[in-house]
Amino acid sequence: MAQVKNADPNYKVIAENRRARFDYAIEEDLECGIILEGSEVKSMRQGGSNIAESYAAVEDGELWLVNSYVAPYDQAKTFRHEERRRRKLLVSRKQMSHLWNETQRKGMTLVPLVLYFNHRGMAKIKIGIAKGKKNHDKRETSAKRDWSRQKARLLKDHG
Repeated sequence: MAQVKNADPNYKVIAENRRARFDYAIEEDLECGIILEGSEVKSMRQGGSNIAESYAAVEDGELWLVNSYVAPYDQAKTFRHEERRRRKLLVSRKQMSHLWNETQRKGMTLVPLVLYFNHRGMAKIKIGIAKGKKNHDKRETSAKRDWSRQKARLLKDHG
């Protein structure tokens, strides 16, 4: 999860993929830059984006964010962007080789977790290197979450 900096006015979470932590076992995460057009940045500042159905892929030595949605920006008349275009992600060569190794050799998946503006106002995306959970793993996660809620409720009532 991204660090919450309440004192910083530039830090803002744009979109969060909550389903990812339920569907995948996330082993590590990585912060990436993202190449955007001007109308996309303005639309994101208004809060119009979604990364729930998207994924990241390493293709030809480059990292791409596929199927992410950025709402159209109404004030952009001539320079409009495509809503679901592929967006290039920026990582170092060392990180790129690590990601390629994880996805191609170990069969891991690159899942976007959080899209946000950092403290400098730059759009960033947190990518998780994950392995898909089986149904019994999902049930186990759900049972643990339910038990911790029930335990907290009991402690609050009787503690």
